[in-house]
Amino acid sequence: MEITKENIQYENPFLCMKIFEADRGISTLGNWHYHKEMEILFVVKGEFEIHTEEGFYHMTDGDILVIGSSQLHRDRVLTEESRYYVFQFDMQYYMEPSILPYHRFFLEEDFPFSRLNYIFQENAEAREIVQACVREIHHESQHKESGYEIAVSLLIKKILLTILRNDTRKLLNHPDSAEVLRLKPVLTYIEEHIEDKIHVEEASRIANISYYYFVKYFKKVLGMSFLEYVNFKKIKRAERYLLTKDMSIAEVGETIGMPNMAHFYKLFKKYNGCSPNEYRKKMLEWSR
Repeated sequence: MEITKENIQYENPFLCMKIFEADRGISTLGNWHYHKEMEILFVVKGEFEIHTEEGFYHMTDGDILVIGSSQLHRDRVLTEESRYYVFQFDMQYYMEPSILPYHRFFLEEDFPFSRLNYIFQENAEAREIVQACVREIHHESQHKESGYEIAVSLLIKKILLTILRNDTRKLLNHPDSAEVLRLKPVLTYIEEHIEDKIHVEEASRIANISYYYFVKYFKKVLGMSFLEYVNFKKIKRAERYLLTKDMSIAEVGETIGMPNMAHFYKLFKKYNGCSPNEYRKKMLEWSR
């Protein structure tokens, strides 16, 4: 069995997503493939078979299917004429402060997102909301009116909110708001000292929790380790400096507290798939 990793080419580097509308006729069962982006398939007309590691799905007019990040899948078209939307986006890119409490399951720490497809099979209203969002994202990406990047980002959040609020089986481990609130001073401390060396000992003192319990508590609440969170925030700050300040790559690394260039490059590539210099170049070229 051949398994292919698909590299998605983003239409806009500021959005880290791709959406297209396609027409296909009857086909054979395709090869297994995967990509790091989450995928939403919306069938407008036709009949499909979708296979994932989690199971088999039969789709027809109006159906919605979510395929998780890096989840193996393959498809087959069963009708002569079919029309559908494919929407692929990198969930990591949309991890902003308002979403962080839900980081664990949006990044599929516990199980693949495809297990939540029951929502669209059982809840017509949720299905219609996501249908409308996918159509609107496609419209925005085609017309590219001023501010369309903001519109797309808001629509993605609306899709995630729809899934979150309609998970009647409670598959998602909703975080306790009191637990998130307890970490708020720590998150503020990280934000205010992101350009310095940040020590877990100081963070645990601020939270008034012992060092060893704090390490476990932080990961339990946010779904990532303290170090992973700090590195993520530092790279996000580096992205901002690369686009808004006249600084060399070495100066950016120094400013965010990552003077070791090899370490800085490695982490930057982990989150962006390219070097800091490549990131700056493609972003500035796009914005001209």
